[in-house]
Amino acid sequence: MSLTYLTTDELSGLIKYDSRTIRERLKDSVLLEGKHYIRPFGGRKILYIWEHIERDMGLKSADTSFSIPMANGGVCHG
Repeated sequence: MSLTYLTTDELSGLIKYDSRTIRERLKDSVLLEGKHYIRPFGGRKILYIWEHIERDMGLKSADTSFSIPMANGGVCHG
């Protein structure tokens, strides 16, 4: 299977989030290293795996459980 690797700016255009938001808020909280992104050859550059992100975005939005967003960014599951 061939995967699509994206830079932060390319991912930003696809999911309509600012690049800074991806780097500071989504990376390492919902986008996880080894699952949603890799660091090729052990370097600093990050490449996001589009197919994994697209799949998990759909799963999360299909979740119908009740939750209340908190001011600090967390979620209270009622």
